[in-house]
This record gives sequence, structure tokens and C-alpha cells, in this order.
Amino acid sequence: MNNSVTNTARLLGAGLRALLVLTLVTGVIYPLVITGVAQALFPDKANGSEIKADGKVVGSSLIGQSYNLPLKKGQQTPEPDLRWFQGRPSGGLGTNSVNTQYKLILSGATNLAADNKNLIQQVKDAKAAVIKDNSVPGYTVTASQVPADAVTSSGSGLDPDISPAYAELQVHRVAAKNGLSVAAVEKLVEDHTEGRTLGFMGEPRVNVLELNIALKALAAKTS
Repeated sequence: MNNSVTNTARLLGAGLRALLVLTLVTGVIYPLVITGVAQALFPDKANGSEIKADGKVVGSSLIGQSYNLPLKKGQQTPEPDLRWFQGRPSGGLGTNSVNTQYKLILSGATNLAADNKNLIQQVKDAKAAVIKDNSVPGYTVTASQVPADAVTSSGSGLDPDISPAYAELQVHRVAAKNGLSVAAVEKLVEDHTEGRTLGFMGEPRVNVLELNIALKALAAKTS
């Protein structure tokens, strides 16, 4: 009986020591080491890839955001502020009381099939809006100019980037709304277009927030 109690106590003591050691190693030391390495080698990414303007954090380079006008009385859906470059649609898992544009509790794709009637209608409506919003005097957008990312959300619903084609499609409208030359706005897009990662992964892209910050600075300089 005494041996049984002794063995049990010894096993419990060993288990407790193992628990404490593993808790210390995996719950304290390992996180501190990883955090330290991340802060030393990748401080920007480790702190959320924050983007600052005028000394203030205005967003993250990893998460898109909306550029809309304030809601009018009785209005349910805000209108895009056409002074700014617009990101791709942010449908994600659907729009409801908790999931709205770029404010998703759960990020993810719509999971709608390519032949889903709702998705097809959403794409048609989005394409019509892109054509209407970006057609300005002297420049008319055609349906063939509208790229896929202008009318579909990304896999996460939070994509911060758009394709160079979608950015270029918006140049004439942005230039007209801000009293800038088309050439100056085209130069902004060119300067903020990133190539494929390591030269072969992914596609060329334009970060919308960074582009709009540069646009704001340019508009202020020329006003």
C-alpha cells in the first residue's frame, strides 16, 4: 500500500515538473524568442505592417479599407468617394450586421459557384458601376476594359491590392475629380506598382492605401 502511494506521488510529481517545464519553455521562452527575432529582423511585419500618414497610423498594408462618402439620411449603402482609387469588392462571407465592407468578423470568400445566380448578378452590377463611375468627359470605359478584380472579392475579402489594370482604369476619373493631369496620376500608379514577389510569384499589384496617400499629397501640393 505504501509503495503504491509512493509511486503515485512520484508519478504526480514528475508530471507536475514536466508540466511546469513545458509551460515555461513553450508558453514563455519560445514566444519571447520568436517575438524577439521578429522584432529584430522584421519589425514592420511583426507590428502589423502599419502605414503612417502625417505621423498617424492610417491602416495596414495587409488589409484593405473602404473609401466611401458618409451615409446620407435613410441611406443603407454608402456611395464610393470617387476622388480616391477604389479597392476591389469586399463581399467575403456575405454582408450582414457584423460583416460589412472591409469590416469582417470572419474573413473568407463567398464560396458561391461560378454559375450561382446571385454571384452572376453581383458581378454584372459591379461591372456596370465600374463603367459608370470611371467614365468621364473625354474618356469612356468599355466592358472589355474591366478586369476581374474590379468586380470580384478576393479569397479573404480583405485584399489591400488591386491589379495595375484596375488602377489604370481609374486614372482619368481620379485625375478629373482632383483637378490633376492624367499624366501625373498615371505616374503615381506606375511608381506604386509592385512586381511579382522574387520575380516569379504572384502578380503585379498596387497597394490602394499607399497609392491614395500619395494621391492626397500630390493633390495638396498642386492645390
